Amino acid sequence: MSTANIHLNALMGTYPKTQPLKSGVVKVAGAELQFAPIDDAMKGFKSAVRDLKYEVCELALSTFLQARSVEKPFLLLPFVMNGKFHHGSLLRRADNHFTAYELNGRKVAMRSYSQTTPTWVRGFLMNDYGVKLDQVRWLTREEGHVAEVRDPPWVSRMEGSKDLMQALLDGDVDVILSSAKPEGDERVVTVIEDPVAAAKAWSAKYNAIPINHMVAIRRELADERPDIVRAVYAALIESRRVGEADRKPAPRDLQPYGFDKVQSSLELGIRYAQEQGLIPKPFTTIELYGSVRDALANMA
Repeated sequence: MSTANIHLNALMGTYPKTQPLKSGVVKVAGAELQFAPIDDAMKGFKSAVRDLKYEVCELALSTFLQARSVEKPFLLLPFVMNGKFHHGSLLRRADNHFTAYELNGRKVAMRSYSQTTPTWVRGFLMNDYGVKLDQVRWLTREEGHVAEVRDPPWVSRMEGSKDLMQALLDGDVDVILSSAKPEGDERVVTVIEDPVAAAKAWSAKYNAIPINHMVAIRRELADERPDIVRAVYAALIESRRVGEADRKPAPRDLQPYGFDKVQSSLELGIRYAQEQGLIPKPFTTIELYGSVRDALANMA
C-alpha cells in the first residue's frame, strides 16, 4: 500500500466542527485535503455533482440521493454534518388561518423542490398530517442541483421575481418553506402552532432526526484506498471533537455519526425522497455505503 500523501479536492462548509480540519490543525493521515474557498457548502453542491470537482464533499442528503440515482460516483460516509428539525419551517400569514391538516388545495412555495428541508417537511406532512402530494400546488424558484433530474409533474415554477416572503405577504401563495420565522414580524406565523413539541413527538415516533447534510466520498477512491476512507472519517470525528469542545450536549444529537446511529434517519430520508418523486426507487443503505462499510467495519 502506498505511503505517499495523496492530494484530494474537498468541499465542506465552515463551522466550528470543520474549522480544525480546514485550518490544518486536524490532519488526514495519508492525504492532503485542498478545500474549496467556500464557507457555505450549499454554494458548491451544484459543481460537486455536475462537474465532479471533489473527492470528498459535504452534500445535502437529497442532492446525494438524486446524484446516486443517475449513477454519479459517490459513496456515503456515516457522518451527519448538519441536522435540523423543520416543523417550524412552514410559514403562513397571521391573517390567513388554517392548520397543517388543511394544506390540500393550497399553494406552497419553496426555493427548490429537491431541497432537503422541503423533503423532510413534505414527508411529515404526508405521513402525519394527511397531505396528498398531488393535491397541493408546489411552487419553486429554482431547479435542483442534479442536472439530469427533473421535478415531478405536480411541481410548477413561480412567475415573477418576488422573493418567497414577499409572495407570501402579497397573498400570491398560502405557505412558504423558510429556514426560520423572521424575528419580530407579527405578519407571519408558523403553520404548526407548537413546532418544538411537534418535532419532539415526530423524532420519538420515528426514532429519527432530519438529516440535512452528510459527507460523501468518490467511489473509486473508497474502493481503492480504504485507508483513506478510515483516515477521512477519523479526521472528521476529531475535528468535531476539537471544534465543539465547549458545545453543550443537546437532548437529541442532530449530528450523529456511525452506521447504527445514522441508520433509522437515513432510511426515513430515503423513503421520503422516493415517495415524493425525487428518486425513482428506494436505495438500501448498503448500496449507498458500498465499500465504505467494509473500510469502516471496526470504526463505525
